[in-house]
Amino acid sequence: MRGGGFTACVMLIVSLAAVRAACADDEQPPAAMMAPVRELAAFMSRLPQGAPAGVFARHGVCIVENFAPFLFCGAHAAARWEQGFRAHAADLGELVATFGAAHDFTQTGDRAYFSLPTTWTGLDAGKRFEEHGAWAFVLQRTGTADAVRWRILSYGWGVTAYTESP
Repeated sequence: MRGGGFTACVMLIVSLAAVRAACADDEQPPAAMMAPVRELAAFMSRLPQGAPAGVFARHGVCIVENFAPFLFCGAHAAARWEQGFRAHAADLGELVATFGAAHDFTQTGDRAYFSLPTTWTGLDAGKRFEEHGAWAFVLQRTGTADAVRWRILSYGWGVTAYTESP
């Protein structure tokens, strides 16, 4: 029985390693799809005047966030999200986002989906923080064949770990 337990444990470790390797080999969104995500993260990091132009789709936007009112959908969703994020970020500084490899990348027609492991670092009220989470994105393709552009139709943010240090 003891040998069987050891064998089962080794098989489990090998299986988990195979799953991790398979996830690392997931097809990745091309640069054109990552562009609005990177633009959004840059906007959130710097908070320049004005909205993040061209990042969000023109219609049907729906955003799930970890700040009130948590759900930003319908007409003017992006503008309401921007206002909410500016209030949320009032005590934040030195924000930097780093992305891991995307998971579950799928494209069907003019829409694409992927989950993006993300780590935010910076200052919150003067304290250094690190926030790990995942962004699940739905992108919408716009434009013509000569000028294709991807825009964020929807995203949901979920925190998976948060640490703070003085």
